Amino acid sequence: MIELTMQDLSDIVGGQLVLADADSADSTISGEVHTDSRKVTPGALFFALPGESTDGHLFVGAAAELGASAAVVERAVDVAITQIVVPDGVAALATLAREVVARVRGRGRLKVVAVTGSNGKTTTKNMLRAILEQEGPTVAPFGSFNNHVGAPISMLGVDDDTEYLVVEMGASAIGEIASLIRIVTPDVGIVLKVGLAHVGEFGGPDAVETAKSEMVTDLPETAVAVLNIDDPRVVRMADKTRASVVWFGLDDRAEVRATDVVGSASGTSFTLLVDETSIPVDLRILGEHHAMNALAAIAATRALGVPPERAVAALGGLAKAARWRMEVQPREDGVVVINDAYNASPDSMAAALKTLAQVTAPDQRSVAVLGEMAELGEFSDEEHDRIGRLVVRLNIRKLVVVGHAARHIHNAAGLEGSWDGESVLVADADEAYDVLREELRPGDVVLVKSSGSAGLRFLGDRVAGVDG
Repeated sequence: MIELTMQDLSDIVGGQLVLADADSADSTISGEVHTDSRKVTPGALFFALPGESTDGHLFVGAAAELGASAAVVERAVDVAITQIVVPDGVAALATLAREVVARVRGRGRLKVVAVTGSNGKTTTKNMLRAILEQEGPTVAPFGSFNNHVGAPISMLGVDDDTEYLVVEMGASAIGEIASLIRIVTPDVGIVLKVGLAHVGEFGGPDAVETAKSEMVTDLPETAVAVLNIDDPRVVRMADKTRASVVWFGLDDRAEVRATDVVGSASGTSFTLLVDETSIPVDLRILGEHHAMNALAAIAATRALGVPPERAVAALGGLAKAARWRMEVQPREDGVVVINDAYNASPDSMAAALKTLAQVTAPDQRSVAVLGEMAELGEFSDEEHDRIGRLVVRLNIRKLVVVGHAARHIHNAAGLEGSWDGESVLVADADEAYDVLREELRPGDVVLVKSSGSAGLRFLGDRVAGVDG
């Protein structure tokens, strides 16, 4: 964060300044900003936010012990640390992020790129970081910091030297992306896809489309909207923005286009067609669907002046999409685990299964370990059923379905094919581990996939013998 005095910090968030004995109103703070006391480093600013299961005010003391310089609180606590008391900690966080980004923009050449979509946000954000950090000082979070708390925390990582800020914007309701856009208006806004992720919370696909379109509706004429030409719902967003539109995708009309997309066990390759040139692209990331994420990142950075050749070179050095996202975890006995269980939607589940079928050699056995796709609401039974049928149609050799909420995957697989023991329904991750320990043999390729709430990413680590 940029350097601020305690008084300046208090004035920005509209709080009451309660100074510790060792501080004055002119004392400065410029450290990291955290809401998790366990991550606090010396000089940090700690936001004590109330949560669903705990209250950040209980950890102000822990933050102080780790060296935090100040805490933003909703009520003063009996801890020897400077405190700024505000009515609403989340609102104060957003206000501070807005002001800090505005000051950095006003003093330098900061450009902001924001990305949203039902799938692929974090991978695309990581691709953007890989490209832009080769061009200049770049701030982009490690991990999926994309909500009303995580996104402002990401923004507060900028300082006066920062040239590029990459922000991931997620939503579980209409209005949430719009609120993030009001904090920081992007120079480039990306919409990847409108799918069924969180559709249960939104109330239907039309509501998801409305929410994702908030990325571009308030962009100024000077901004660029990077849109997926292959998704009809995203295409409609071009009529809702004043920004210049750049299309990416597989369609011949896309300005940034991919052809000859090929997935293999070593990664994904395609030919990039842009600016009347063709450039071979080799990604070390599993899954043909990641070609679309790469196109979005190339299109966005091209809008910022980065030559596509340099963007492609940077992407070639990206070893994996992110932790627990198509993460290849080979074992010494020849079993290969593909741990993609950070999150799941019908689209990403189907893409992961297609990748499993694609990368499994004829002399290997494909094994899918699948858990619940959460937050699908009324679409849940139908979409889990569809995934079970897809498993059979892709000729996946073994299916382990984990948890009652995912049972329709198991049931549909049994109805789709004349299986005899190829699909097993187990109660939990421990039971799944016991089954896999008995069943797996050298050469097996194992996909582990579920929503984060099912916790199968830890099962994937356990099967692979990887320490968390």
